[in-house]
Amino acid sequence: MLIEVFSDFVCPWCYIGTHRLRRALADRPERMFVRRWLPYELNPDLPPEGIERSLYTAIKFGGQYRAKQIYSVVEAAAAQEGLPLRIGRIARMPNTANAHRLVFWAERQDRADAVIWSLFTAYFGEGRDIGDIRVLCRIADDLGLDVDAARRFLESEAGFDRVRSAERMARQFDLNAVPFFLFNRRYTLSGAQDPRCFVPLFDVVEAELQTMMA
Repeated sequence: MLIEVFSDFVCPWCYIGTHRLRRALADRPERMFVRRWLPYELNPDLPPEGIERSLYTAIKFGGQYRAKQIYSVVEAAAAQEGLPLRIGRIARMPNTANAHRLVFWAERQDRADAVIWSLFTAYFGEGRDIGDIRVLCRIADDLGLDVDAARRFLESEAGFDRVRSAERMARQFDLNAVPFFLFNRRYTLSGAQDPRCFVPLFDVVEAELQTMMA
């Protein structure tokens, strides 16, 4: 079963939703799932170096007070999942194109899942600037990946075409919010859903696959 996940690493609901998908998959260890992680940049027009987060929240939410109100809901949801969400540590709102490119690179080593989760925890748990190539290389190194190869890839133009291609695919599905889950290119689920919400889709897709193989 193919599960394609559109997300962005600065989206707290993607952080929570990805964790909930992992929980749902853990409850079905006997099933064969293939996951693909696809980019959906929430802020594609940010400069490559990102911007100060205080400026970003002022533009997006009208100031820190309103931002705190909004994020209090997210923090409560993260706490229920046992996820660290330390918004106060985040100093910069990064451009996430390079982070998405690192995921594509990690696919070659079959390590995309590990990189995805490290990116989320680096940003939301530690407040690290995941738009910075040096930070991304440290993440690769911490996971035991070839840091020199990761650096060469990120310092090149490789992978930008895949980011754009995935975002064109997102538009085909009229995707306007993340996380967005796509099952065998037929069924969709949007939002940071409870793990139980995935179960009916697992069952429907598996039944279709068994019918096709019969």
